[in-house]
Amino acid sequence: MEDNKFKKRLGYLIFAIILDAFANALMIDSNMGSAVWTASAVNISELLHSSYGTTLFIYAVIVTIVNQLLIGKFDSHIFISNLLFSLPFSYLVGFFSDVLNPLHFEMKPIYVRLVIDVAGLILVSIGTSIYQRCNLIQHPNDEMAYLLRFKYLHGSAGWGQLVSYTPPVIIMIICFLVSGRILSVGIGTILAMFCQGIIIGISDKIVVPSLKHHYSF
Repeated sequence: MEDNKFKKRLGYLIFAIILDAFANALMIDSNMGSAVWTASAVNISELLHSSYGTTLFIYAVIVTIVNQLLIGKFDSHIFISNLLFSLPFSYLVGFFSDVLNPLHFEMKPIYVRLVIDVAGLILVSIGTSIYQRCNLIQHPNDEMAYLLRFKYLHGSAGWGQLVSYTPPVIIMIICFLVSGRILSVGIGTILAMFCQGIIIGISDKIVVPSLKHHYSF
Protein backbone atom coordinates (compact mmCIF):
# COMPACT_ATOMS: atom_id res chain seq x y z
CA MET A 1 0.00 0.00 0.00
CA GLU A 2 2.74 2.45 1.01
CA ASP A 3 4.73 1.41 -2.08
CA ASN A 4 1.75 2.26 -4.31
CA LYS A 5 1.37 5.65 -2.62
CA PHE A 6 5.04 6.41 -3.18
CA LYS A 7 4.86 5.43 -6.86
CA LYS A 8 1.79 7.64 -7.27
CA ARG A 9 3.56 10.62 -5.68
CA LEU A 10 6.69 9.97 -7.76
CA GLY A 11 4.60 9.89 -10.92
CA TYR A 12 2.93 13.19 -10.04
CA LEU A 13 6.34 14.67 -9.20
CA ILE A 14 7.80 13.79 -12.62
CA PHE A 15 4.70 15.16 -14.34
CA ALA A 16 4.87 18.38 -12.30
CA ILE A 17 8.57 18.98 -13.09
CA ILE A 18 7.95 18.58 -16.83
CA LEU A 19 4.79 20.73 -16.66
CA ASP A 20 6.54 23.48 -14.71
CA ALA A 21 9.56 23.54 -17.04
CA PHE A 22 7.32 23.67 -20.13
CA ALA A 23 5.17 26.41 -18.61
CA ASN A 24 8.22 28.53 -17.75
CA ALA A 25 9.42 28.14 -21.35
CA LEU A 26 5.98 29.30 -22.58
CA MET A 27 6.29 32.46 -20.51
CA ILE A 28 9.83 33.13 -21.72
CA ASP A 29 8.99 32.63 -25.40
CA SER A 30 5.78 34.67 -25.22
CA ASN A 31 7.99 37.70 -24.52
CA MET A 32 5.24 39.13 -22.32
CA GLY A 33 7.04 38.63 -19.03
CA SER A 34 8.40 35.53 -17.31
CA ALA A 35 7.81 34.32 -13.77
CA VAL A 36 9.82 36.43 -11.32
CA TRP A 37 12.70 34.03 -10.58
CA THR A 38 12.88 33.02 -14.24
CA ALA A 39 13.05 36.64 -15.40
CA SER A 40 15.81 37.29 -12.89
CA ALA A 41 17.80 34.32 -14.23
CA VAL A 42 17.32 35.52 -17.83
CA ASN A 43 18.89 38.87 -16.90
CA ILE A 44 21.81 37.24 -15.09
CA SER A 45 22.38 34.92 -18.06
CA GLU A 46 22.48 37.87 -20.44
CA LEU A 47 24.75 39.91 -18.18
CA LEU A 48 27.26 37.09 -17.65
CA HIS A 49 26.94 35.62 -21.17
CA SER A 50 26.30 32.18 -19.73
CA SER A 51 23.90 29.49 -20.93
CA TYR A 52 20.41 29.77 -19.52
CA GLY A 53 20.33 26.24 -18.09
CA THR A 54 23.68 26.63 -16.31
CA THR A 55 22.66 30.03 -14.92
CA LEU A 56 19.42 28.58 -13.54
CA PHE A 57 21.29 25.73 -11.87
CA ILE A 58 23.96 27.92 -10.23
CA TYR A 59 21.21 30.29 -9.12
CA ALA A 60 19.37 27.33 -7.59
CA VAL A 61 22.47 26.21 -5.66
CA ILE A 62 22.76 29.66 -4.06
CA VAL A 63 19.06 29.67 -3.12
CA THR A 64 19.47 26.16 -1.66
CA ILE A 65 22.10 27.52 0.74
CA VAL A 66 19.83 30.45 1.69
CA ASN A 67 17.06 27.96 2.49
CA GLN A 68 19.31 26.27 5.04
CA LEU A 69 19.71 29.64 6.76
CA LEU A 70 15.91 30.08 6.81
CA ILE A 71 15.49 26.64 8.41
CA GLY A 72 18.02 27.60 11.08
CA LYS A 73 19.95 24.35 10.89
CA PHE A 74 21.43 22.06 8.26
CA ASP A 75 18.72 19.82 6.83
CA SER A 76 20.44 17.29 4.56
CA HIS A 77 17.15 16.02 3.07
CA ILE A 78 16.00 19.47 1.93
CA PHE A 79 19.52 20.41 0.79
CA ILE A 80 19.96 17.32 -1.39
CA SER A 81 16.36 17.30 -2.65
CA ASN A 82 16.61 20.95 -3.75
CA LEU A 83 19.70 20.13 -5.80
CA LEU A 84 18.14 16.95 -7.23
CA PHE A 85 15.17 18.96 -8.46
CA SER A 86 17.22 21.84 -9.84
CA LEU A 87 19.45 19.91 -12.21
CA PRO A 88 16.84 18.39 -14.56
CA PHE A 89 14.46 21.33 -14.21
CA SER A 90 17.07 23.97 -15.13
CA TYR A 91 18.01 22.28 -18.39
CA LEU A 92 14.43 21.25 -19.21
CA VAL A 93 13.39 24.91 -19.26
CA GLY A 94 16.17 25.66 -21.73
CA PHE A 95 15.23 22.60 -23.80
CA PHE A 96 11.54 23.50 -24.03
CA SER A 97 12.40 27.12 -24.82
CA ASP A 98 14.53 25.94 -27.77
CA VAL A 99 11.75 23.59 -28.91
CA LEU A 100 9.20 26.44 -28.87
CA ASN A 101 11.49 28.95 -30.62
CA PRO A 102 10.49 27.90 -34.19
CA LEU A 103 6.87 28.82 -33.35
CA HIS A 104 7.97 32.47 -33.02
CA PHE A 105 5.49 33.41 -30.30
CA GLU A 106 7.13 36.84 -30.12
CA MET A 107 5.73 37.60 -33.59
CA LYS A 108 2.13 36.74 -32.70
CA PRO A 109 -0.48 39.45 -31.97
CA ILE A 110 -0.14 40.87 -28.48
CA TYR A 111 -3.43 39.36 -27.26
CA VAL A 112 -2.27 35.87 -28.36
CA ARG A 113 1.04 36.35 -26.55
CA LEU A 114 -0.81 37.50 -23.45
CA VAL A 115 -3.02 34.38 -23.49
CA ILE A 116 0.10 32.19 -23.87
CA ASP A 117 1.82 34.03 -21.02
CA VAL A 118 -1.15 33.78 -18.64
CA ALA A 119 -1.62 30.10 -19.55
CA GLY A 120 2.06 29.57 -18.73
CA LEU A 121 1.64 31.29 -15.34
CA ILE A 122 -1.39 29.16 -14.45
CA LEU A 123 0.46 25.96 -15.45
CA VAL A 124 3.57 27.02 -13.49
CA SER A 125 1.37 27.51 -10.42
CA ILE A 126 -0.40 24.16 -10.89
CA GLY A 127 2.92 22.35 -11.33
CA THR A 128 4.32 24.02 -8.21
CA SER A 129 1.23 23.09 -6.19
CA ILE A 130 1.47 19.45 -7.26
CA TYR A 131 5.13 18.89 -6.53
CA GLN A 132 4.95 20.75 -3.21
CA ARG A 133 2.21 18.35 -2.09
CA CYS A 134 4.10 15.30 -3.40
CA ASN A 135 6.44 16.05 -0.49
CA LEU A 136 9.44 14.39 -2.14
CA ILE A 137 11.64 17.09 -3.68
CA GLN A 138 11.02 20.62 -4.91
CA HIS A 139 12.84 23.53 -6.51
CA PRO A 140 14.79 25.67 -4.01
CA ASN A 141 12.97 28.82 -5.16
CA ASP A 142 9.65 27.21 -4.26
CA GLU A 143 11.19 25.69 -1.14
CA MET A 144 11.98 29.24 -0.03
CA ALA A 145 8.35 30.32 -0.58
CA TYR A 146 7.19 27.13 1.18
CA LEU A 147 9.42 27.76 4.20
CA LEU A 148 8.30 31.37 4.43
CA ARG A 149 4.66 30.33 4.01
CA PHE A 150 4.52 27.71 6.75
CA LYS A 151 7.31 28.75 9.13
CA TYR A 152 6.94 32.52 9.12
CA LEU A 153 3.66 33.57 7.46
CA HIS A 154 0.97 31.36 9.03
CA GLY A 155 0.37 29.23 5.93
CA SER A 156 -0.41 32.10 3.52
CA ALA A 157 0.56 30.97 0.00
CA GLY A 158 0.12 34.50 -1.37
CA TRP A 159 2.39 36.20 1.17
CA GLY A 160 4.93 33.36 1.08
CA GLN A 161 5.30 33.72 -2.68
CA LEU A 162 5.37 37.53 -2.57
CA VAL A 163 8.05 37.79 0.14
CA SER A 164 10.19 35.16 -1.60
CA TYR A 165 10.34 37.42 -4.66
CA THR A 166 12.44 40.04 -2.83
CA PRO A 167 15.86 38.53 -3.84
CA PRO A 168 15.12 38.14 -7.59
CA VAL A 169 13.62 41.64 -7.80
CA ILE A 170 16.75 43.11 -6.16
CA ILE A 171 18.95 41.13 -8.58
CA MET A 172 16.97 42.40 -11.60
CA ILE A 173 17.42 45.98 -10.37
CA ILE A 174 21.18 45.40 -10.08
CA CYS A 175 21.30 43.88 -13.59
CA PHE A 176 19.44 46.93 -14.93
CA LEU A 177 21.84 49.34 -13.21
CA VAL A 178 24.84 47.48 -14.67
CA SER A 179 23.57 46.79 -18.21
CA GLY A 180 21.04 49.59 -18.69
CA ARG A 181 18.29 47.20 -19.80
CA ILE A 182 15.87 44.69 -18.36
CA LEU A 183 14.82 41.47 -20.10
CA SER A 184 11.89 39.07 -19.83
CA VAL A 185 9.93 41.44 -17.57
CA GLY A 186 6.38 42.40 -18.50
CA ILE A 187 2.77 41.96 -17.53
CA GLY A 188 3.34 38.25 -16.89
CA THR A 189 6.00 39.10 -14.30
CA ILE A 190 3.65 41.50 -12.50
CA LEU A 191 0.84 38.92 -12.57
CA ALA A 192 3.22 36.26 -11.25
CA MET A 193 4.38 38.52 -8.43
CA PHE A 194 0.89 39.15 -7.10
CA CYS A 195 -1.17 36.20 -8.34
CA GLN A 196 1.03 33.09 -8.44
CA GLY A 197 0.78 32.37 -4.72
CA ILE A 198 -3.00 32.77 -4.87
CA ILE A 199 -3.27 30.39 -7.84
CA ILE A 200 -1.08 27.87 -5.98
CA GLY A 201 -3.41 28.09 -2.97
CA ILE A 202 -6.46 27.47 -5.18
CA SER A 203 -4.68 24.61 -7.00
CA ASP A 204 -3.95 22.98 -3.64
CA LYS A 205 -7.70 22.53 -3.22
CA ILE A 206 -8.93 21.66 -6.71
CA VAL A 207 -6.01 20.04 -8.61
CA VAL A 208 -5.38 16.45 -7.44
CA PRO A 209 -6.93 17.20 -4.03
CA SER A 210 -5.89 13.75 -2.75
CA LEU A 211 -2.33 15.13 -2.45
CA LYS A 212 -1.90 16.87 0.91
CA HIS A 213 0.78 19.13 2.35
CA HIS A 214 3.17 17.49 4.83
CA TYR A 215 5.53 19.86 6.54
CA SER A 216 7.60 19.93 9.72
CA PHE A 217 10.28 22.45 10.66
